[in-house]
This record gives sequence, C-alpha cells and structure tokens, in this order.
Amino acid sequence: MSSIQVADQTFIAASPERVAELLAPPLKWRRWWPDLRLDVRENRGEAGIRWGVGGALDGTMEVWLEPVMDGTVAHYFLHAEPPAGSNLDLVAANRRRRVGGKAMSFELKRELEAGREAGVAPA
Repeated sequence: MSSIQVADQTFIAASPERVAELLAPPLKWRRWWPDLRLDVRENRGEAGIRWGVGGALDGTMEVWLEPVMDGTVAHYFLHAEPPAGSNLDLVAANRRRRVGGKAMSFELKRELEAGREAGVAPA
C-alpha cells in the first residue's frame, strides 16, 4: 500500500476522444504537476494515459477515460511514495494531490463544456 493514494472521478460532457486531445500535451502535465517528472508508460489514446512518476514522489499515475452515456468519466489515480528520508506530512500531501487532480479534471471540464447549456447533449 502506498503512502500517497488518490482515486477520483469527474464526469465531462464530451467524448473520450476530445478529452484525450486536451489531456495529451506534456506542457499541460508540467502545469498541473510541476514538481513531478512524468514518464509515459502507456498512451492509451481515447482510454487515457499511464505514467511512471518521479521527482517529488515516486510511483505511478493514471488518467483513465471511460465512455459513459453522452460523455466521459475521467478517473484519476495516483499511487506514490515520498522520497526516502523526507519528513513529508502525508495527510497534507494526500490532500494536495487530491486537490491537484480535481484542478486538472475541472480545467478539462471547463474547456470542453464551455458554452454548453446544462442538460444539452455535447456537440
């Protein structure tokens, strides 16, 4: 069991292909997770991305894109350990990573759902 464990999901009213397009650029990863070094282990296209994580944490991370009804559920998983010998506050670290994952998901949601009225199917 990892010291840092985050599992979260967010519904986005857009196709998995569109979500994957916005998730794909490495420049966004650096903005969302600036202290992590991400190494793509598996680019699954419209199903998401799996990374190896280094830098401030050591472990794995994934954004899995699941088609659901007329949109996508973006599942965010992070399983990691702090660097050996660090005195990291694990409660605060878990909260920080949970909030960071939500920030990423909500940015994708805002961009892809911009201008769409509630209850209206995505374009």
